[in-house]
Amino acid sequence: MKASLARAELVTALSIINKGLSSRTTLSILSGVLLRAEGERLVLNSTDLDVSVQTSVPARVERTGSAVFPGRLFGDIVRSLDEGAVNIDVDGSTANLTCGTSAFTLKTLPAEEFPRFPEMDPENEVTLESATFTDMVQKVTRAVSRDETRPVLTGALVEMKNGTLTMVATDSYRLCLVETEPGVGQQDFEAVIPGRALDDVARLLGEEESVVVSSAQNQISFRFGHSVFVTRRIEGVFPNFRQLLPTEWETQVTANKDELLAAVKRVSLMAQHSAPLRVAVVPEERTLTLSAQTHDVGEATEAIEADAQGQAVEMAFNHAYLADGIAGADSEKITIDIISPMKPGVIRSTEGMKYTYLLMPVRLG
Repeated sequence: MKASLARAELVTALSIINKGLSSRTTLSILSGVLLRAEGERLVLNSTDLDVSVQTSVPARVERTGSAVFPGRLFGDIVRSLDEGAVNIDVDGSTANLTCGTSAFTLKTLPAEEFPRFPEMDPENEVTLESATFTDMVQKVTRAVSRDETRPVLTGALVEMKNGTLTMVATDSYRLCLVETEPGVGQQDFEAVIPGRALDDVARLLGEEESVVVSSAQNQISFRFGHSVFVTRRIEGVFPNFRQLLPTEWETQVTANKDELLAAVKRVSLMAQHSAPLRVAVVPEERTLTLSAQTHDVGEATEAIEADAQGQAVEMAFNHAYLADGIAGADSEKITIDIISPMKPGVIRSTEGMKYTYLLMPVRLG
C-alpha cells in the first residue's frame, strides 16, 4: 500500500473515525484504524464492536492495499505534522510515514484481522438537514437517562409518521419532545437510538450536509458526506410518551425566555445541596416569583413580569432540570402549563420548532 494525501483532510478523517476507537485492552486490534487505499481515495475504518465508523478522503494511490495502524498514536503523529502532503508506504508489517522533513516508522497489524464493516440493507430511512438534526439532538439528549439498569431510557425514540418527525427522550424525572416536518416522500421510521450515538453524529455533521438515518434489524446507520456511522439500536418498548403529556391546565404562564432563564440561574446559586427552586405564580399580580434557600448558606428571591391565567400556585423543581428545559426552547417567549403542585409542569415554545419539556416537581417540605 502506498498513498499520499493532504494532512488537513487526513486530520478531519481521523477526527471522525475516533468515535469508533475502542479502549479495550484485551483486543488490541480494536484500538487500531484500518486504512485501505483504493481507486483515488483512502478509506478509514474503526470499531469497538458496538459502534463502527467509516470515512474516506481523496488520495493519490500508487499501490493499493490495506493495514491496521495504532489508532491513538497514528492520530497524534498526523496532528503533530506540519501542513503538507502525508506519504504513507506500507511494506509487510511496517509503515513509513513522511511529511516534509518528518519521518516515522510504525508497526502495523494485518487488515484480515480487523472486523468487517457492517453491511446493511435498510428497511426504512429518513433524511434530515444536518442543522435540523443537530438542533433536535441537542435539545432531546439532555433528558436521556444515564441509568444503565433501564437501557431503553438511555436512548431517544426517533419516529417518522404522517410527515412529522418526532424525537423524544426521558429519564423518568423529565421528558423532552421535539417535532418537525422534514418534507414529503419520507418513509415511516421508528427506532430507539443510543443517546451517545446521536450526540456523536451531531458533533460530526458539517453545516452544509444532510444526514440519512437508516434502520435495519438491530442496527442504525447515519450516512453523511463520505462517512457512515453504524450503531446498535436499543431493543425494548419506549414509554408511551403521548399518554404522559397533559391536555389541560389550571395555571398557564407566558414569560420572556431569556429573562426567565437568567433569573433561574441567579436564584439557583442559593439552591445548594439539592435544595429545590420554588416557583410561585400570582395571575392577578402578573408575576412569576423564583426563590431558593439553603440552610446555613442563605436565600434568594426574584420576581419577573409574566402573563398568567388561572389559579395562583406554588411548586418546586430541580433547578438544573428547569434551566435545561427553558434553554431548549427557541422562541422569544415560552409558556409553562401547571395542573397542580404535585403534577408535572410543561414548558412549551410559542414559535419555531415544536418543543415540549415535561418536568416532575419536587415535593415541598
